[in-house]
Amino acid sequence: MPSPQQARAQASAITSGRAAPESEASPTSRLRTLFDRPRLSPGQRRIAQYLIEHLTEAAFLSITDLADRAGVSQPSVTRFASAVGFSGYPALRERLQAIALGGRGGAAAEENRGNELQAAVDAEIENLENLRRDFADADRVIDVGRKLAASAPLTVLGLRISVSLAEYFAYAARRVHPDVRLVTQGGSVAYDALLQSREAGGTWVLAFSMPRHAHETLDAVLVARGAGLKVALITDLALGPLVDEADVTFATGTGSRLVFDSYAAPGVMCAALLQAMTDADPERTQARLEEYEQVADQHQFFLRD
Repeated sequence: MPSPQQARAQASAITSGRAAPESEASPTSRLRTLFDRPRLSPGQRRIAQYLIEHLTEAAFLSITDLADRAGVSQPSVTRFASAVGFSGYPALRERLQAIALGGRGGAAAEENRGNELQAAVDAEIENLENLRRDFADADRVIDVGRKLAASAPLTVLGLRISVSLAEYFAYAARRVHPDVRLVTQGGSVAYDALLQSREAGGTWVLAFSMPRHAHETLDAVLVARGAGLKVALITDLALGPLVDEADVTFATGTGSRLVFDSYAAPGVMCAALLQAMTDADPERTQARLEEYEQVADQHQFFLRD
């Protein structure tokens, strides 16, 4: 009899193709599309990132306030509006307000947000709702899952605060993939691991980068790319140098209401990619899960619930 995990692997396959259009794309996705310009300057990218991370508030700021918050000059904001296709800042702000008001419950929801702990949960619910809208078209997740499943070895990279997400993904991926290599130290240790992975035949790296984003993560991604590895990135960023270097990026919101960030949406993103990996080779998945269950029973890994 299959274990619950084996049954879920069989029953939870991701369906290809776009689902019925029950809702529009998430605000984050819409802004990412709006600001997807290859020639944005570093200052303009900083404005774009600020707007993405603080949309609800930023959509109603004056040009002076936005410039101050983003750490740029007022003319820089005007040039940014023009660079992303608007006649000026007022036209851009009007679009931002439409996106912000379309993606939230409005002032009443803010008034009813409860205490700070409840507000933190509400923020994570919004992150998950945005991710759900992004998942309306699952094809990109399916495609990357297949590529990760085919990479042998598969390297999973997460440094500093991102270690926990990388460890979770690698722990689960080892149940369905024969060679998963976890990298949680930067510098020369990461370089050695990435170069060895490529020499051993690996083709992909799955990298995690959560706030605060480390220089050593970018350095490791650059080494991976230089060695010929493709990079899939899970991050809260939609723009910036890490995103520029990744071959594919899954931008998911993090909860930032409390002193330390929470990662509900990135956790679900991990589970979705793991599901896509299991779907990519169902026979291998079932064989590996069965073998693991036999070992677990033999050595009594788990308590009897």
